[in-house]
Amino acid sequence: MENRTPPDPRLLRNRSRLGHKIRYALTHPGRVVPHLRRAGRDGWLRLKHRGSHVAFYRAVMASDTARSPEAAVGGVPSHARWLAIGQMQYDYLAGHGLRPEDRMLEIGCGNLRAGWRFIEHLEPGHYYGIDISPDILIEAKKTLVRYGLQRKVPYLTPVENLKLDFLPDSWFTVVHAHSVFSHSPLHVIDECLAHAGRVLAPGGFFDFTYDRTEGHEHHVLGEDFYYRTETLVRLAEKHGLTAHVMDDWERLPHGQSKLRLRHPAPTA
Repeated sequence: MENRTPPDPRLLRNRSRLGHKIRYALTHPGRVVPHLRRAGRDGWLRLKHRGSHVAFYRAVMASDTARSPEAAVGGVPSHARWLAIGQMQYDYLAGHGLRPEDRMLEIGCGNLRAGWRFIEHLEPGHYYGIDISPDILIEAKKTLVRYGLQRKVPYLTPVENLKLDFLPDSWFTVVHAHSVFSHSPLHVIDECLAHAGRVLAPGGFFDFTYDRTEGHEHHVLGEDFYYRTETLVRLAEKHGLTAHVMDDWERLPHGQSKLRLRHPAPTA
């Protein structure tokens, strides 16, 4: 009989259940009041933007950015952590195929936590960042100025959805989405994957992170979504893309998992 390593207990948690919330509150009492404030704010924003997750999350980003642009990107609590997570993303991608001549599309570029490093690495005009939040893109432009990257002429564009319909066919050799699908319901991910293959150049790749669960798929406050790997692999295959689990990403100090999508290899 095959011996299988049991899954990490953290991957079996259902953070939406009342029991988990009570246990978490008892062990993290200092986070109860901030969580209740966030739940109240999110409840109002969901009511205000009923029927559109993108509009809801755009409002969440506007609220978070007004308080702290760096904390708005992944809830990073300090500038040092903001720098460290950006460096981790850059180092990983630079070690896994990113070349200066690549044409890169970053979905959910935020305030360029990793993007400024990508821009610095790439040839001028080869970085295209999109985000649903105009507020965070204003902060992205400030990041460009802070690091003196105007000469790299990157493109920074707000978007209404993830249909990518204004972008050219087969253009981007690298597509990157960090901590985007971890905040997206499945229909938004489906919309993105339905169109990502069109803009992805032959031989290119699309890396994205997600919050992984080995138990029931669930969400918390409509902000944080947890998916089984096979769900996202099947969704990619539905849209003609092959998926590969980036196992070595799991060894880094980051709580999410990563998949790499490609066009299927041509057959002889």
